[in-house]
Amino acid sequence: MLIKPDATKRNLVGKILSIVEDEGFKIVKIKSQKMSKSLAKEFYAVHRKKDFFKDLVDYMCSGLTVGVILERKNAINHLREIVGATDPKEAKEGTIRHLFGETFRRNSVHASDSKKSFVYEKRVFFKEK
Repeated sequence: MLIKPDATKRNLVGKILSIVEDEGFKIVKIKSQKMSKSLAKEFYAVHRKKDFFKDLVDYMCSGLTVGVILERKNAINHLREIVGATDPKEAKEGTIRHLFGETFRRNSVHASDSKKSFVYEKRVFFKEK
């Protein structure tokens, strides 16, 4: 999971992590950094041909991002459930994006959508081989 710049600027890291831990997740690793353009482009490479790519990269480089590796049974599916829909207006009540998201892009968190995505994103953000 990434806690995005809009959330870190509003001091929401602790609140978001509290929700995640209350859902039975264990924090395995955590790292904060201001993403460089090259890191953001690599992390979101799957979107590189989409019209929103440049704005996404610029946004992700606009402040501190906190990467968190989480563990629990059915972790990917459960995290996506508690994170909520990408657009906070469409996210179910009580989900992280419903509670803290501001807009479709400034939605406070990113959650991997598959095991393959998780492995890639972990390697890129945490610079693991």
